Amino acid sequence: MSTTLITDHPAWITDADGQAARVVHHDGAIWFTQWDGDALDLRPVDPADNAAPLVSRTPSAQLPRGKAPEPFLRPLMALGTVVRLTNPSLWDAITTAILRQVVRAAQARKVYRRWCAVHGQTVDTPTGPLAVPPGPRTVLQLPDDAFADVGAKFHRTALQAAATAYRDNHERWAAMSPAELVKALDEVPRIGPWTASAAAADYTGDFSVYPHGDLAVRTWARAASPTVIVPDDERGFEARWRRWAPDRPQLHALTLFTLTWGSHARTQHDGGTAPRHP
Repeated sequence: MSTTLITDHPAWITDADGQAARVVHHDGAIWFTQWDGDALDLRPVDPADNAAPLVSRTPSAQLPRGKAPEPFLRPLMALGTVVRLTNPSLWDAITTAILRQVVRAAQARKVYRRWCAVHGQTVDTPTGPLAVPPGPRTVLQLPDDAFADVGAKFHRTALQAAATAYRDNHERWAAMSPAELVKALDEVPRIGPWTASAAAADYTGDFSVYPHGDLAVRTWARAASPTVIVPDDERGFEARWRRWAPDRPQLHALTLFTLTWGSHARTQHDGGTAPRHP
């Protein structure tokens, strides 16, 4: 059975050996992780007493067989078990979702990485220098032109509002269920339901709360199985998606596997190596 890593987060890079790698901020420490072809190797950049970030594994048996069309599920099932590093930093998840607003995925990756490199914390890793995003306090201290300089001018007010809200509510937010977290984040000015859902899915690892009508899901669903006709519009697509996956574990798996298939299609299109072990 194959094992496949999803590299949906813009922090993932492909190193000189063709392996996926990134750094994450976890309980006050920065951790480096690298895909070895079958599992994620996690190690703190500096000595840390806390446990490693959570890695989830979702088997293809969780896909809604008998409900979604078999031709649609076939390429997803070929992924085997999907491995995902659950984002241990709620602030990073919120930042990432905000920087994905309005712009295309490739542009969001570019802006996120520049945002981290210029204003965040950079550390040395086995693959070279990598960075995590600036914290809420730093964001609130940045002048307006600091956002424009990295291509985040449009996102300035959303990042500032999120930083203020995170400072006052992060402990309460961290204890919430995925659905509760979506509702709480949606109340923050300039966040909105899409951003709230994407951030909550990234942080909790539960893709049953992901915005299922999202353009990325629709795009990769059509590309993975062109012979299966799905609605073009967001609302119609989401209704069909939920009929195919009526319970939360199936909805999580269907969405996660579709995005995983898409992350590999994008990587191969960009000339990289898909992080997969046959």
